[in-house]
Order: sequence, then C-alpha cells, then structure tokens
Amino acid sequence: MDQQTIFLTILGMMAVTYIPRALPVLALARRTLPEPVIRWLGFIPVAVLSAMLLPSLVAPEKILDFSFQNIFLWAALPTFLVCWKTRSFVGAVVTGMGCVALGRLFFT
Repeated sequence: MDQQTIFLTILGMMAVTYIPRALPVLALARRTLPEPVIRWLGFIPVAVLSAMLLPSLVAPEKILDFSFQNIFLWAALPTFLVCWKTRSFVGAVVTGMGCVALGRLFFT
C-alpha cells in the first residue's frame, strides 16, 4: 500500500471512532435527561462488561466448559463475591488474579 492510502485509512478510522462518541455528547450537552433514563444509562457499563466477560468465562477454548478444569469460571465466583461485597475494583482484580494463580498452581 502506498502512503496516501494508509494515511486516508487512518483518517477514516479516526472519523468512525470519534463521530459516534462526539454526537451524543454534542446533542445532549445542554439538555436535562429524565431520571429513569439516567438510571437506565447507569446499567450500560455493567451490561457491556458482562457481555464481553461471559464468553471468556464459560468458553475459554471456544467450547462451553463448565467443568472443574475451567479455572477462569471458578476464579470468577470469589471475584464476583469480593466485588459485590466491597465495591472495590482493585480488590476484585487482586482476588481474580490470585484465584487464577492458585488454580494454575494447584490444578494445572
């Protein structure tokens, strides 16, 4: 590919990344949203994270795996518990990493 094609491709990728993020901000900047909408929008990050995380937990090798050998699924259980009880991102990350490390040490 020549330099001009690469440059135009990068510019196009920048535009399709920036525009969907900027339009809602510009359209809603001076408006007050109703309380139910604000409450509903608060669930979007959790829903997106769950949708991205679930396939990695139940199908780490692209096949459904609910067995005891799936350490990611079993490590997620105490991690979710710590996250739910403490509301601590750092605590959840440390718990998840520790559980996976222990699972690999003892069960792999």
